[in-house]
Amino acid sequence: MSGAGTNISGPVRVMVVDDSSIVRGFLIRFLETDPGIKVTAAVPNGQAALQELENAAPDVVILDLEMPVMDGMTALPLLLAVNPKLAVIVVSTKTRDNAALALKCLALGAIDCLGKPNVHDLAEGSAFRDELVQRVKVLGRLRDKTALPAPFFSEALPPKVAKRPRAQAHVPAALAICASTGGPLALLKLLAGLAPPAVPVFITQHMPAGFTALLAENITQATGLDCSEAVDGEPVAAGRVYIAPGNYHMTVEGAGDRRRIALDQNPPEHFCRPAADPMLRALAKSYGATLLVAVLTGMGTDAVAGCRAAVEAGGAVVTQDEASSVVWGMPGAVVQAGLSDETVSLDNMAATLQRRLKVPA
Repeated sequence: MSGAGTNISGPVRVMVVDDSSIVRGFLIRFLETDPGIKVTAAVPNGQAALQELENAAPDVVILDLEMPVMDGMTALPLLLAVNPKLAVIVVSTKTRDNAALALKCLALGAIDCLGKPNVHDLAEGSAFRDELVQRVKVLGRLRDKTALPAPFFSEALPPKVAKRPRAQAHVPAALAICASTGGPLALLKLLAGLAPPAVPVFITQHMPAGFTALLAENITQATGLDCSEAVDGEPVAAGRVYIAPGNYHMTVEGAGDRRRIALDQNPPEHFCRPAADPMLRALAKSYGATLLVAVLTGMGTDAVAGCRAAVEAGGAVVTQDEASSVVWGMPGAVVQAGLSDETVSLDNMAATLQRRLKVPA
């Protein structure tokens, strides 16, 4: 079959798999508002998706989880067995059970997950439409290794990587980690390799409400670290891992032993809430030259402005390299802007951060 990775010049080809004809209709309309996307099949369950896969030849599959005949969890490995290059985006309702299933799907090979609004919100939901279209266009081109399109890099960024000197010699007092597409598995791998930190760790992962609580639980179970969704007003403690809750930006207020978590629902940045930039701006203001930032795999340019604030305050930035990233958007944009002190593979990220947490850069 032709499959993903062969459709370089034409529109991104998409298969929609959802048992609701109403939802399928909304998704098709959303996707086809962009001339760079073509829906080649829309089917009600996983079995039908398998039957249509060869003829539809999609680059991207939008996969619901709860369906009769064959559900999304069952269908996912079967679809990838037929075409390992498929970019599968799990779109599920925002329940705890479905959030847990979505995280399992990421471990099984899905490339991203989105929370599906209810039908009323779908009818009103330009934000969901914009996010879906953006992800489909980017992820549909991933396997082709073509030149990175917007929204990877903004036109304002320099065309060549600008090298910057090493950060000043300050032992970090806080670690901030930012991630998006491919981030959940990258976070698990990174944190599993990191010794229990003597500093607070702040994480912004682009995920819907309900999903981040399960991610925090998974991190605790897999690594033994004290990880949880951040709570507005709670004191910042060394050794704790705070994850920004879905639908809230996470920042920090205060200084010294009076620092506290602050959550807000200010407008999304880069289509995201939580977003990395608000967190990094606040941490740069609070921690200054003692802030260490790690930017992991993810699409878009979120974290560039925040890393600039960190660098201007004297902090250090480490970025994941292109080869080990699912999408080299966020880390690539930081590198392209000349804001990264080191760019390392995911395999080496924990050791790199551990070294910087122990000794001056």
